[in-house]
Amino acid sequence: MNLNKRTLTILLVVVFLIGVGVGGYLFYSRPSIAQTGLDDGQDASEVISHPQTGGPIDVASIAKKVSPAVVKIETIRTVSASQMDPFFNDPFFREFFGGKQFEVPRKSSGLGSGFIISKEGYILTNQHVVDNAEKITVTMQDKEEPIEAKIIGQDEQLDLAVLKIPEDKDLPVLKLGDSEKVNVGDWVVAIGNPYGLDHTVTAGVISAKGRPLTIDGKVFKNLLQTDASINPGNSGGPLLNLKGEVIGINTAINARAQGIGFAIPTETVKEVLDQLIEKGEVIRPWLGVYIQDVTPELQEYFGLSEQKGAVIASVQPGSPAEKAGLRRGDVVLEFNRQEIKTSEDLVEKIKKCEVGQKVVLLVFRDGVTKYVTVKIGKS
Repeated sequence: MNLNKRTLTILLVVVFLIGVGVGGYLFYSRPSIAQTGLDDGQDASEVISHPQTGGPIDVASIAKKVSPAVVKIETIRTVSASQMDPFFNDPFFREFFGGKQFEVPRKSSGLGSGFIISKEGYILTNQHVVDNAEKITVTMQDKEEPIEAKIIGQDEQLDLAVLKIPEDKDLPVLKLGDSEKVNVGDWVVAIGNPYGLDHTVTAGVISAKGRPLTIDGKVFKNLLQTDASINPGNSGGPLLNLKGEVIGINTAINARAQGIGFAIPTETVKEVLDQLIEKGEVIRPWLGVYIQDVTPELQEYFGLSEQKGAVIASVQPGSPAEKAGLRRGDVVLEFNRQEIKTSEDLVEKIKKCEVGQKVVLLVFRDGVTKYVTVKIGKS
């Protein structure tokens, strides 16, 4: 169909007006970034609503409710620093004797966060916050003067510590929630004292669960990852769900990235909390071996009929394993009559034992199997 120039012009004008109208409707009907708090490019449908009430999330109310139970922790410890002997500042003596270093002890202060978990005055925090501290004080939101605290229990491996301040029936307390019920994408709130800025509140989401991470030689297998801002000084502070329950203890940031923080899940804490309070430490059953999975190459090397079991790579001197006669190259096939398929199977079986318990291992050695009785020790 042929269109004359006049008709074509009219059609183009109509299309233009329709486009302007639709665009204007979308522009004015969509809430502004300032109204929604969204970043540029996000859709208004992503505005956060409370999963229980359906209304907007009220971070202010959560912070007001829980902040009185969040404390600032300050520590004093003695550290040594190398210093050159002033005597050797003289060029003559440096020429003949060289510079001489000596250790000068000095006091160093530290800062972290924690939160009260009982009216008896127990406080949860990170172990590295109070490690080797000679003096520990905690400051509460409604108290002007700091309160001296003492360490009740600590565990370096899990980076957990329990402190104690005097009992007070009026102490504000935070409830430990269920970190197993937290889902990726759930909203969380972090409170702490980053860089000494008291009771700083940040919000974000759970980015991942069960994250493995190595920090200063400590191996964590089950951390919560969040994009809620966690900075130095936040360590030991609570990560909360929208009910104001603690679902994690903030423990680390990724210094090479932004918006990545980690927290110890409360389910990990609950497993050891009673031990920390009652015994001052986490008692772990110990066999004293380094183990690895049976690979196809190892299966062929040892002459195993199946690719299963846990290969003992080395035995620690003086360990229960050494005392029982276990050797490097032994393949553990059973633990108390239960089949061992992988090295992780053996680890999990040992974890469930009591210190002092006797267990029977079925071991493959030099082409034959034999039973070995081992008394579980304490790590």
